[in-house]
Amino acid sequence: MCKTICTLGIAVLSFSLLLPVFPVSRAADSTQSPQTQSLQAQHVFDANVTIAEMLNFGKSKYGERRMIPITGGTFKGSSIEGVVLPGGADWQLVRPDGDVELYARYTLKTADGSLIQVTNRALIHTPPKGSKTTPYIRSVIDFEAPSTSPYDWLNHAIFLGTLTVPQTMPKDKPYVIIGVYKVL
Repeated sequence: MCKTICTLGIAVLSFSLLLPVFPVSRAADSTQSPQTQSLQAQHVFDANVTIAEMLNFGKSKYGERRMIPITGGTFKGSSIEGVVLPGGADWQLVRPDGDVELYARYTLKTADGSLIQVTNRALIHTPPKGSKTTPYIRSVIDFEAPSTSPYDWLNHAIFLGTLTVPQTMPKDKPYVIIGVYKVL
């Protein structure tokens, strides 16, 4: 099972990211004060997503193609919770430069029965061995929630994500933790 987890990058094991504030340059608008030149993010939920053994398609003209099936899981936040339905997948491309692009698509089912489609695009850059730089792991998450549901607000914001692989992984049910943050 290490084969599956190692594909996400060994350095990811110690990765944790909180997105309280990150600066954004606004050179074109000189009237903005430094306090308004930053974006903030609010934690929405964490998902424990269970995964199956990685399938390796081999090298293609773009790099090495892999796929990790999503087998289920749970998610919980202050205003949303439920389960991750089995049947999704995390499609990966290991580029010639070593970076890994992830494209995951799966479905959430809320505690009250609403179905929400999730598309998660991520980039993993693992620095060279011996580097003191931490891995760069970021994702942009798109939700498609029913517009008549209490989760319509997911359709009207930008969401960023984090990825953590637990240091102690159960061999019978491997999982990753996805943190979801709404850009305010």
